[in-house]
Amino acid sequence: MRHLLAAWTTLLSGLLLALLAPPAIAAPAPAFTLEQALAAPFLSDLVASADGRHLAWVRTENGRRNIWVADAPGFAPRPVTQFGEDDGQELTQLAWAPDGSFLVFVRGGDHDSNWPAAGNLQPNPTASPDEPKVMLWRAGLAPGSKAAKITEGDAPVVSAKGELAFLRDGQVWGTAMRLTGAGDDVRRLFFDRGKARRLAWSPDGSRLAFVSRRDAHSFIGVWAPGKSIAFMAPSTGSDSDPVWSPDGTRVAFTRRLTALDGYAGFLANQPEPWSIHVADVATGSARQVWESAGTLRASYPDVTGGANLHWGAGDRLVFLSAQSNWQQLYSVPAGGGTATRLTGDGFMVEHVAITPDGSAMLFSANTGSTPDDDARRHVFRVPVAGGATAALSSGTGIEFAPVGVIGGAAFIAAGPQAPPAVTLAEAGKSRALPGQAPAGDFAGARFVVPTKVTFTAPDGLVIHGQLFARPGAGKRPAVVFVHGGPPRQMLLGTSYMRYYANAYVMNQYLAARGFVVLSVNYRLGIGYGWDFQHPDKGGPAGASEYQDVLAAAKWLQARPDVDPARIGIWGGSYGGLLTAQALGRDSDVFKAGVDIHGVHDWSRVLIEEIGSAPTSFGDADRAKALETAWKASPVADIAGWRSPVLFIHGDDDRNVRVNQTVDLVSRLQGRGIAMEQLILPNEIHDFLRHESWLRVDAATAEFLERQLMPGSDR
Repeated sequence: MRHLLAAWTTLLSGLLLALLAPPAIAAPAPAFTLEQALAAPFLSDLVASADGRHLAWVRTENGRRNIWVADAPGFAPRPVTQFGEDDGQELTQLAWAPDGSFLVFVRGGDHDSNWPAAGNLQPNPTASPDEPKVMLWRAGLAPGSKAAKITEGDAPVVSAKGELAFLRDGQVWGTAMRLTGAGDDVRRLFFDRGKARRLAWSPDGSRLAFVSRRDAHSFIGVWAPGKSIAFMAPSTGSDSDPVWSPDGTRVAFTRRLTALDGYAGFLANQPEPWSIHVADVATGSARQVWESAGTLRASYPDVTGGANLHWGAGDRLVFLSAQSNWQQLYSVPAGGGTATRLTGDGFMVEHVAITPDGSAMLFSANTGSTPDDDARRHVFRVPVAGGATAALSSGTGIEFAPVGVIGGAAFIAAGPQAPPAVTLAEAGKSRALPGQAPAGDFAGARFVVPTKVTFTAPDGLVIHGQLFARPGAGKRPAVVFVHGGPPRQMLLGTSYMRYYANAYVMNQYLAARGFVVLSVNYRLGIGYGWDFQHPDKGGPAGASEYQDVLAAAKWLQARPDVDPARIGIWGGSYGGLLTAQALGRDSDVFKAGVDIHGVHDWSRVLIEEIGSAPTSFGDADRAKALETAWKASPVADIAGWRSPVLFIHGDDDRNVRVNQTVDLVSRLQGRGIAMEQLILPNEIHDFLRHESWLRVDAATAEFLERQLMPGSDR
């Protein structure tokens, strides 16, 4: 009876919505298909050999992942793997031999997950009857050769002697690739009580540094064949980021002194001070050469690459810090002294690399000479000892992931309408390497060029976004897009992350279908300073970021080309959380939403991550933290939820547990809410298959059109 009543209530609600809806306006004929919009290849994992003469990267096209390489002097690209299926097996962890004589990589796994699956099972999005494993492969560099498996493992690094070291089940394994070529002498190099990570060979290949992760602390270990492991100045701190001196006598590393996980940290931002140490490998003794302030801004960087510690020429250590409110590069003498600031202010340094000779740093940042460059990325070069910064790219494109090569730099470049391409910058000029055009009919030329917009949140904070709107008469439905992360920034062009490159395409497709789309860079995101990224009462401490989302909808409602009664919302991950929050708190504004693997109950997340019991007798903040987290969650606001929703989730998600969607669906059952579901068996958070993205995107567009654009031709 209850289910029949719920069905009748849903039907009645649908009839009332139909009677009260504005006159039907059909969606325009699409300027392109979803398949054409997604036809561009995605490029990632650009790496250079230590001598700067060889490049390698991953090219993913319609779900088929392959590795391409290019060699000096001409840097003509060519594929060196031949994987022909959309099988969802990642290609990552590309590692050159220092002289470029061979290239190894990892196939399989989920390298962006928050936790491994139970039993350490690897993703199997095709539901293959053969269990996938994370495997090391060797690329086929010689003409006519094919890529070949080496062994099971992850995180490879190659020494100057041709020794391959890698991780397997938290231990360090290896094989002499240069001698055998096939890895037939695979062996565990040594035993360590901790869980190993962050492997780093010494310059001559005689020793291996690594992070030994223990219970609540970690050490820097150094291993040499036939000798016991030497630990560098062990302490109760969390030591990481090992970097060798050019002469191989010292190791620099970072140290954080952190408390045990507790509930208090979720109630308010707390400083995480850190320092840089240099150890003498022969004795294991170390000295502190730099120390952060104890302020929130000076905390250990929580951005790409963390501290981004590098050992540069002139015996200088380069690192990243947001102590000025902006993530910037600094350098300090390896013997200690005053740190020199290398980069300016008012922008964020992101992807960081060092040149082959160690004399300069390459980095991407949201700054430049073109208006609105704070919503782009360009590539720059600065000497490690300080000096003038040189721009290696400019204009209206997006350039990122720089690496050093002989005579210049390489990076990936894309644009509002252009597909990504590996690009070379030499002698003040840049050129895209040839042979990288999409194989299919890519619709980029028919994309609308998004424009930067700003609006003000109720508390006075200025919020940035990108508007996707095609010219046309009359009032149209609109959609707010909210990104995930949340430390992300959506740009005036395709993203350097595959997940958000897809989101950019979806916003383009929705605009082509007749929607006005506003992508919101809400507080908690990157690109606007440390304070913007770490607001008071953000996330589980109070959801202060939601006011930015509601302000975006209000801004859209005031536009003359938008029907204020037909505003929708969509987003994934943290964007799914904000979508559910919008539908629960403001169904009178948000008339429909697509919630893709969103977090719905922060209190459940805290319990699953920290535990159901206090970590100690003195942890009196548990009850308050859980109550605060609950009130900041979508599940606390379902009483006001009236708008229809589409839930999408992969059931092998290792970033947001599928139980978050299971729970919210069960709470909404019987409340008369029109709910639909798309559950993808065996898929993870960042859907691994192109086929999965097509299904998710098509379902998202169809649902929003059906709810907000009655009479559409879909």
